[in-house]
Amino acid sequence: MLQSRVLVIALILLLSTTLPEVHSKSIPDKERRDWMVIPDAAASYIYEAVKKVSPGIAQYLVDAAETPVVVATRNFLIRGTTKLSIVIEQVFEKLKYLWQTRFLGY
Repeated sequence: MLQSRVLVIALILLLSTTLPEVHSKSIPDKERRDWMVIPDAAASYIYEAVKKVSPGIAQYLVDAAETPVVVATRNFLIRGTTKLSIVIEQVFEKLKYLWQTRFLGY
């Protein structure tokens, strides 16, 4: 039983999500800058599967996902990936500008 609890906690930390946020997000949303969409969706599917089998363990997953450590880690990852996404978008814009001015002559 202890091993399964450790596995569940590790899974939650790996996916690091909270359920209200999972249900409010969709994967194809192109305006999103954070890269947590896919782990959020995976966590949602895992939660729904566990909920069908055992609602008690599903509630445990919810409680574990909403601990301050998990929420702080998730927020840190979102801030970091958002900054990275902005930099990547700026680089793509500069490359696009260079391509249009230098190579295509617009």
